Amino acid sequence: MDKLDIIFEMQKKLDDDIAERRHLSFTQEEWMQKEVLAMLSELSEVLDEVNFKWWKNKKPVDQEALQGEIVDILHFFVSMCIRSGMDAETLFNKYLLKNKENFDRQYGRSEKKGYEVLPEEN
Repeated sequence: MDKLDIIFEMQKKLDDDIAERRHLSFTQEEWMQKEVLAMLSELSEVLDEVNFKWWKNKKPVDQEALQGEIVDILHFFVSMCIRSGMDAETLFNKYLLKNKENFDRQYGRSEKKGYEVLPEEN
């Protein structure tokens, strides 16, 4: 097993345990909504760690806290993957395809409109 497979396996066990212990039963749609809301909450916590409030005095970024919030986001993201039917291999393969497409878009090799290479402005 690679690291991503292990993460997916661990997250599935955690999700199943939480659902069982708390007697949770939601539709896929409801789970996705809850996971998105949870990720938004965690993203807000990342913002709090990186001094986004320009009206406040800056504080040193607590790298440990920042990384902890990012890991929290990963928990909810992996849960969403699992609930949508993706395993680690599927996510990896879809990532490879999308990464290639994103590079193609930046270099004008995509059929998608809006990504044509424009002449450089001087």
